[in-house]
Amino acid sequence: MSNANDAAQARSLTAYEQIDSRPLSGHQKSIIGLVIAGNISEFFDMFLVGFVVSLLTSAWQLTGMEAGVILACSGLGTVIGSIMWGRLADRFGRKHAFQWCVICFVVFTILSVFLPDRAWVLLALLRVGVGIGVGGLNITSIPYVQEFVPTKHRGMLSGLASVFIPLGLLLGSVAQSAIGEHWRILLALGAVPVLLLIWLHAVPESPRFYQTKGQDDKAREALAWAMEIPVDQVGALPVVERQQKVSYSVLFSRHLKSLLIVSIGSFCFIMGSFAIQSWGQTLMKDAFGFSTQMVAYLFMGVSVADCIGRFGSAWLADVIGRRWTMFIFGIIGAAGCFYAAFFHDSGWQFYIAVLVIMTFADGVFGILNAFGGEQFPNDVRSTGLGLGYGIGATAKIIGPAFMGMLVGGDFVSQNIDITVITTAFTFFGVCLIIGAITYLFAQETKGKDLESL
Repeated sequence: MSNANDAAQARSLTAYEQIDSRPLSGHQKSIIGLVIAGNISEFFDMFLVGFVVSLLTSAWQLTGMEAGVILACSGLGTVIGSIMWGRLADRFGRKHAFQWCVICFVVFTILSVFLPDRAWVLLALLRVGVGIGVGGLNITSIPYVQEFVPTKHRGMLSGLASVFIPLGLLLGSVAQSAIGEHWRILLALGAVPVLLLIWLHAVPESPRFYQTKGQDDKAREALAWAMEIPVDQVGALPVVERQQKVSYSVLFSRHLKSLLIVSIGSFCFIMGSFAIQSWGQTLMKDAFGFSTQMVAYLFMGVSVADCIGRFGSAWLADVIGRRWTMFIFGIIGAAGCFYAAFFHDSGWQFYIAVLVIMTFADGVFGILNAFGGEQFPNDVRSTGLGLGYGIGATAKIIGPAFMGMLVGGDFVSQNIDITVITTAFTFFGVCLIIGAITYLFAQETKGKDLESL
């Protein structure tokens, strides 16, 4: 009798209405857990190389310029990877793109371990390769989750892919503390995420992707897996126009407004927060005189605040909507920047500002890419998000370089004029205001199913 009732319910509800009406299954939680682990690995790697470069400054006698080039190449790779993998995810599938992102950054990481001493140019080039792999993880994983989870909780559940990213900073700190000055071992830890491929093997491709390829049978199998029910109990699938080819011309002709919003908005929010990720430690140590150990402890607190902010934005987006969440977080983050710009008489005042900025300006990334993905339909979702975020991610190169220009000297200076903070953080605050306003022009997607976007 129970099976008959289930079958009757399947006939009365569409497949995605079934997902909306059911609690999360263990399989859906598995996909969410997979992308969380993948994105933590992304930040783990990016922070590991920061620790490695600090060690190589002595071991390889790197100049500030050489160290800066190595770090900038990681940002360059991220830009390339975001754009490249976004398109490939729409063409070959979210799962396959995610898999090759992992393989890409693991292979280039392993090659880095065996570099001869003083081969900083080769290390910089390999970091481009690592960045390409890392840059695609968030772009491919968010649509992957979005296309498996209930509409009413999509913001929160897809946002979880980004919420725990700052834990990578904590893991990197723990790794450096445990391993010490053995930089090759530290780099080798960046290959641990290869284990994600075992987990990935157990999950199917996105049902929405299958439908854009005209493979409805496989889409039904993926949905049955997600809901943990027999295939014959999966409800009707929505009619989806078969995707022939992922085309940038289609993206520009039909979705230019969405692309501009994601590009400008991402650039402004990244500019407002990434400079702290790359320069915050240096400012607190060399401008305000905190010890290296104290800075490490303080930035552990920053990572916790960042996680709280990301969780808050992901949750709030499903309560009050994406647009107003982006606006509120951007404005509060901007207020933190202006506080840092004009009230930095002590290092502790500056640290309070940093906490506010990272809780809100960086905390908004709990929903930023999830909201960005929702601005595009199924057939170009990853392409649009990847290109828009990739353009925005140029701020990861421009922001730190702008700070370096203001500081003067080499890429890293040991004697920072504290007045630099006023100029820099006023600029970052203005960027955040522009970003906050930009997202008010986006399509509100709270409560809307993906097929209607």
